[in-house]
Amino acid sequence: MWAKGIKPVIARRGTPHGSGLGVHRYVVERTIALLHWFRRLRIRWEIRDDIHEAFMTLAAAILCWRRLVR
Repeated sequence: MWAKGIKPVIARRGTPHGSGLGVHRYVVERTIALLHWFRRLRIRWEIRDDIHEAFMTLAAAILCWRRLVR
């Protein structure tokens, strides 16, 4: 980012910012926290990337399903 001339600025919660960065920060943080509820994703046991990616997809589908049911 620095090479492109972009200064990485993330606003603190509840404060305005003018850079445009950090707009979706809390949505992403909440999603990562929800994914860490799945122990298999919190501690990576799989050596192969495709298996880990499959579990990530499954976890995301479960989270979406729970959100839709609610």
